[in-house]
Amino acid sequence: VQLQASGGGLVQAWGSLRLSCAASGRTSSSYTVGWFRQTPGKEREFVAAISTSGGRTNYADSLKDRFAISREKSRNTVYLQMNSLKPEDTAIYYCALSLSGNLPRVIERYNYWGQGTQVTVTL
Repeated sequence: VQLQASGGGLVQAWGSLRLSCAASGRTSSSYTVGWFRQTPGKEREFVAAISTSGGRTNYADSLKDRFAISREKSRNTVYLQMNSLKPEDTAIYYCALSLSGNLPRVIERYNYWGQGTQVTVTL
């Protein structure tokens, strides 16, 4: 399984970005795709996850009002819509795939990782 994250970039505060995560290779019909983010010196933190079968979602509590995760099954792609961005959202964003369909929040439950995409939010 390969994951390709894209869509990062430079944006001003209160702007929006949409990240994409395209999965390829052999995947089962039901799995979880999650987004995590990491800044230098900090642990990678959970952002959001979606079940590819039923579309159930799970969000970090602090982000659920501004971020939205969605999927496009026909393209094996998951999106992360990020609105009202703040400078503290600046990070490398990673997508990951878990063979569990239970929307895990912990890194250890994810089996495959994409390469990350940089998001930088300026004032």
